[in-house]
Amino acid sequence: MPDRLLALAEEIVRTLGAQKQMLVGAESCTAGLASDFLARVPGASNVLWGSFIAYTADAKIKMLGVPEELIEQYGPVSQHVALAMAEGALKKSGAFWAFSVTGFAGPTGDGGRTPVGTVWIGIAGQSEGTFCSQRAEAVKYQFSGSRNEVRKAAAIAALEEVLERIRL
Repeated sequence: MPDRLLALAEEIVRTLGAQKQMLVGAESCTAGLASDFLARVPGASNVLWGSFIAYTADAKIKMLGVPEELIEQYGPVSQHVALAMAEGALKKSGAFWAFSVTGFAGPTGDGGRTPVGTVWIGIAGQSEGTFCSQRAEAVKYQFSGSRNEVRKAAAIAALEEVLERIRL
């Protein structure tokens, strides 16, 4: 899997470098794993603005501006929160693209509402220098395996989602 992560990161850095666009991450369950692989690529400083590690609900609220009501109503691992994380990172950074990852890697989830292995990945983008809601979406994944296997699979999926959007 690290080879897959690095290959995706290299393609993202190459593509965003050619487009002269910056990317920001907002990672929860992956705790910066996707951003770590981006930073391993020479030239990453030209495209990686940085990454927010918003591991707890409180961090999502304080660092990214995720409304507390969204977390209370939908839970920290939800479509709504993934979108709010990506949008918050985009607004705070001024980058052109943002991705977010929020999920339950295990060994426990939220007590039954959302099973372990559930991950939401959010993508948000700008259009002509301002946030564009038509360039924001969240995708749900269900992974299996150990805690770290779920985290790696989520990081791969996040970079795949980023690459799919930036190639459009």
